[in-house]
Amino acid sequence: MQTILGSTGQIGQELARSLARDFTRELRLVNRRPRQINDGDELVPADLLDARQTRDAVAGSQIVYMTAGLPMDTQRWVEQWPVLMTHVIDACAAHGAKLVYFDNTYMYPQTATPQTEDTPFEPHGPKGAVRGRIARMLLEAMQDKRLEAVIGRAPEFYGPGLTQSITNTTVIDNLRAGKKARVFLRDDTLRTLIYTPDASRAMALLGNTPDAYGQSWHLPCDDARRTYREFVQLAAEIFGVRADYSVLKSWQLRLAGLFSPRIRDAAELLPRYHVDNIFVSDKFKQRFPEFQVTPLRRGLEAMAAEE
Repeated sequence: MQTILGSTGQIGQELARSLARDFTRELRLVNRRPRQINDGDELVPADLLDARQTRDAVAGSQIVYMTAGLPMDTQRWVEQWPVLMTHVIDACAAHGAKLVYFDNTYMYPQTATPQTEDTPFEPHGPKGAVRGRIARMLLEAMQDKRLEAVIGRAPEFYGPGLTQSITNTTVIDNLRAGKKARVFLRDDTLRTLIYTPDASRAMALLGNTPDAYGQSWHLPCDDARRTYREFVQLAAEIFGVRADYSVLKSWQLRLAGLFSPRIRDAAELLPRYHVDNIFVSDKFKQRFPEFQVTPLRRGLEAMAAEE
C-alpha cells in the first residue's frame, strides 16, 4: 500500500495518477475530504493536525507521500507546520513506513546564487524559517534512524488544473482570460519553473527507488530558463493572445498588501524576483537519465489544450 497525505491538491492528484500508471494500484488517498482519482483508490478522511487520525491513516502503508499544504497564511504556517510534520514523522516511524516529503525552496537564501541540494538554509522571513525548521526535523529523524525518508524539493510551479503559484495566478491565468499579466518587480531576471506533472512523476520515481532514500533531491526542471518577458511572450503566442503585461514595483505590492492578505503573505518571497532564481536539478537528471523533463513550450501547449 502506498499512501498520499494531501491527495486533493494538484501535486497529490498528479502523484496518484503517476503511481497508478507506473508503480502500484494499491493506493490510499488521505485528506479531510478525499476524492477518487483512479478506480480502486482507497479513500481515508483524516485531519493531519490530529495525531491519532494521522497514525490511523498511515497504518498498513509501505510508502507515504507527504504532499499536504496549508493556506498562504503566515500565522497558520508558524503554528501548524511543526505539528503536521511531527504527526507525520511519528506515524511513519510507528508503522515502519517510508516517507517521501514534497518540499519547497522558501528556506533558501533569496540571492542570484544557483541553488543545489547543498544550499544552506537562510530564510528571509517566518514562512521560510518554519519550512526550514520542519525540513530539519525530518533530516534529524532520518539521521537518528527513526525512519527511512527522502526529500524532493521543487522551485516555483507552473501547470494545469489547481496549480497554485505566483506564475500561474498573476501571469498564466490572466493571459488565458484575455487580461494583462502581472510580473513582480522585474521582467529581465531568469527564472527556473517546474511543471507540476513532472514534479509528481519525479516524486513517484523517488519513492519507488530504494537507493534514493536518505537524501534530498532537487526535482527535475527544464534547463532552458527564461525571463518573465520571454515567458509572457511564449505563453501569449501559445494561448493566442496579446503579450500584454505590466511590472509591479515594490511600492505597488506594498500598497496591494494593505488590502490583500495573500499578497501581504507573499511579501517575504519578493527578493527572489529582484535577481535571477536558478534551481539546479543535475543530481536527479544524472541518477535518472531516462526521465523526460517537459520543455516549457510543451507544458504550456498542454495547458492550452485543456481549455
